[in-house]
Amino acid sequence: MREFSTAGPIIPEDHYHIAPLARLDRDELLHLIERKKYFVLHAPRQTGKTTILRALRDDLNGSGQYRCVYVNVETGQSAREDVGAAMQAILGALSRQERTGLGGSYLRGVWREALAEVGPHEALQEVLVRWAQSDARPLVLLIDEIDALIGDTLLSVLRQLRAGYPDRPRGYPQSVILCGVRDVRDYRIRSRAENALVAGGSAFNVKAESRAAALLTLPSTALPYSGKASATSSLAMSSQPTVAMMYCRPFTM
Repeated sequence: MREFSTAGPIIPEDHYHIAPLARLDRDELLHLIERKKYFVLHAPRQTGKTTILRALRDDLNGSGQYRCVYVNVETGQSAREDVGAAMQAILGALSRQERTGLGGSYLRGVWREALAEVGPHEALQEVLVRWAQSDARPLVLLIDEIDALIGDTLLSVLRQLRAGYPDRPRGYPQSVILCGVRDVRDYRIRSRAENALVAGGSAFNVKAESRAAALLTLPSTALPYSGKASATSSLAMSSQPTVAMMYCRPFTM
């Protein structure tokens, strides 16, 4: 029997839900990806960001046109500003998601080698360069919980993504989506290494424009709630979901 859930991404066969990609303008997202844009998706917690990213991954991979990988970088949070430890966690997570999301194993033999060769401040860039060049299909990277990273670790990730941008799509991901609670432009990042406060927009200085996704309205929630009502023969109006806004902010370099 299906139920409502706010505990992480929905499982379609287990949870009542709205089609994830209907929450945003799918055609606009695909247009940004086709135009080789790097952009930000942000919204409050438990509003469906991760579910949307995973649905987008499956949609892109199903098209056969792209290789798309979703990765949650929250694993690097416990390393705090130890960039080496955080990068090891992030690259390990990326390798696991390649296996589970794409059924591939390219990164398993690459990421540790790259980390040893070039060090943590270039390892992510080096891995993405090699990975992009390993297949003719463009690579699309979906990075979730980007604002879980702090200080020099966050700066390193943002700067490495920015550094490889001119080489896309043959030598770097064609498109990258950064997802979190806040817009990266609004970050104020304390760097111990530089003894300075760095603006997120400076570390990833690619601002172009901003767009807002459609609101969840009462009509848009009617379908899952009508399914619930049919299954239980009762529905309290007080149980209607919270309306939330989700923002999509594209960038250019």
